[in-house]
Amino acid sequence: MRVRNKPWAKENIEAAPQYVVSEPEIWRGRWEERFGNTQPLHIEVGSGKGQFIYGMAKAHPEINYIAIEIQQSVLIDILDKQLAEPLANLQILHVDGGSVTDYFSPHEISQIYLNFSDPWPKSRHAKRRLTYHTFLKGYQEILPPEGELHFKTDNRGLFEYSLASFSQYGMILKQVWLDLHASDFEGNIMTEYEEKFSAKGQPIYRVEAYFPAKK
Repeated sequence: MRVRNKPWAKENIEAAPQYVVSEPEIWRGRWEERFGNTQPLHIEVGSGKGQFIYGMAKAHPEINYIAIEIQQSVLIDILDKQLAEPLANLQILHVDGGSVTDYFSPHEISQIYLNFSDPWPKSRHAKRRLTYHTFLKGYQEILPPEGELHFKTDNRGLFEYSLASFSQYGMILKQVWLDLHASDFEGNIMTEYEEKFSAKGQPIYRVEAYFPAKK
């Protein structure tokens, strides 16, 4: 997807340090201080324009949320939502989501969301997929025992690959949806991509998986 350049994005992001964290390493292990409370902390890796994570934060004020997005011309849309209607339980990280262990200490995150991640369809690019085993290792480190990973996509190839990757890594598949919108799942908050693809009649795939406690 080509992202339209927004030359004003950098200046606007830098003007909102109360919402956008450019150096999250300094908060590693101290996110409770940043939020000012001890609520559970959920993160979305690759938040795009933020419709999902903002919607989740608005619907669940009892949980703290962090949106992670590297592209500032996309991240600015999340910030615009925050500026229009600020949510005390939402922070934004302008960083690469592949380095989560640099930003969060072991067991600091309660739940992780991956939504409509880049499928990187060519086999030689498999290690760039956010469900590749090296990424799973990082997720496992920052989640508690039996911490959950929730994944949604419209891409069947990526979904099948991810199910296999989770299983091969030793994760437990808690529940799998092959057509989320045709199911009785409640409380689904859609991403921008999800709205677009579901409107075309494409099935949305979803899985909840967790890392079992080590014996």
